[in-house]
Amino acid sequence: MHRFVIAAVVAWVGLATAEAQITEPFRWAGDAEGGAPYVEADPADPSRVVGFDADLAELIARGLGREARFVEVAFQSIDQSIARGDADIGLSGIEDTPARRAGYAVTLPYYQFREVLSVRAPDAGQFRTLAELRGRRVGTLSGTIAYEILLAAERDHGIVAVSYEDDVHPYSDLLIGRLDAVLLDNVLAERRARTTPGFVTHPEAVATSHYVGVLAPGNDALRDRINEILKQAMKDGRLEAIFRKWNVWNDDQPRLFASALAGEPIPPILGYAIEGVAAMPRGDATRRYLPSLLRAAVITLILSCGAMLLAVACGVVIATGRIYGDKLTRALLTGYVELIRGTPLLLQLFVLYYGIAEAIRLPAFLASLLGLALNYAAYESEIYRGALLAVPVGQLEASRTLGFTDFQTLRLIRGPQAFRLALAPMTNDFVAMLKDSSLVSVLTVVELTKQTQIFATNIGSWVIPGAICAALYLAMSLPLAALARALERRWRMQTL
Repeated sequence: MHRFVIAAVVAWVGLATAEAQITEPFRWAGDAEGGAPYVEADPADPSRVVGFDADLAELIARGLGREARFVEVAFQSIDQSIARGDADIGLSGIEDTPARRAGYAVTLPYYQFREVLSVRAPDAGQFRTLAELRGRRVGTLSGTIAYEILLAAERDHGIVAVSYEDDVHPYSDLLIGRLDAVLLDNVLAERRARTTPGFVTHPEAVATSHYVGVLAPGNDALRDRINEILKQAMKDGRLEAIFRKWNVWNDDQPRLFASALAGEPIPPILGYAIEGVAAMPRGDATRRYLPSLLRAAVITLILSCGAMLLAVACGVVIATGRIYGDKLTRALLTGYVELIRGTPLLLQLFVLYYGIAEAIRLPAFLASLLGLALNYAAYESEIYRGALLAVPVGQLEASRTLGFTDFQTLRLIRGPQAFRLALAPMTNDFVAMLKDSSLVSVLTVVELTKQTQIFATNIGSWVIPGAICAALYLAMSLPLAALARALERRWRMQTL
């Protein structure tokens, strides 16, 4: 009897497990911030996503007999998210690159796109190729084939490559003169041209590549099943119907479909020679990128030191004004501190660089410097204000008895003591600023973290780039911390 019960339980568990495996959702990762026609929130129902990659995910899920479930992942992190098992596949306009072929299981190419050059309408006759843009600024999305092409063109033709975190601001910066050209996928260029007039996109392809689905390394069995589903959809017209629905079907796709169905090898990139690092040994790739990481570390250090000096100066002025100023001055300075502390640094950077661009067109580095300085000035002022208030009242009264003015008291008695009290939190703030400087990459400044991200994306791993990045940050912050501790010990001995 007991054996019968045990056998029944085992059979029930087996059936339940099999049913769970069959009904397990098909999780696909994408970035809805990228927008249509790839993936975007449905205007009629923001809780769901639409786009041709969303339709493609539904098609694949049906072919697998599973239910599609969307997983929101930032575009730059999709590969790493897939590798750690957050989703079964990444579909969000993901480019077919040597790094992905070397490090992941990628599907067969399902859409062919062209890297095309966009320029302002008056410059259409003057700039048609990258070679004609020598000394000019050309923008694109970071971590893409287009960015690798621009880095190669930087060496070959002397252009200035500028990277962005999104595909909106390159075109807006092109129109206001911060850029002279934009290199991006024809899908993105055509979409932006429908909403942002004033630029011309040349039809000639600088290079050609494809969109693919990316799966975790070793997940070849699922990848092969998905490839069969894609091939069948190419044969029966379902894939073409999806692309026509989103107005991205063109004459490039039938040729791609024919090659895929015939089993012909499809190179990841055609038309422009770039130095891929995916196939290099990790040591060689590291040696190639190390100079770029060191230059980016110098940019981070210069930016952080400059911003901290400004923040200290402004913070002292704000703290002094809040203690010694009249009622109106104190109210205004308090309002500034609360405004800065109550809003994100990222928002402040966007306002300085993009928000006021019509009135004041700040260079990216200057906007980054001012943004960090003005933000940290509010926090520094609170440190100094607290330190000034911590000086014993008896000393202030003694200075008045001796006939010192407020300024003399501040300069000779209150200020020096307050600085000693503020040194430790100042050091902590500088280390924090070193790390917060990574946010300025949204303003096209390629600092240490951004360059590390580019390195990691191109070799398909964060292990070596992350270790080097951490070592460089420690190399910049530890000496400052040691100097601060030495000063504290020296001043402590002087007061004994």
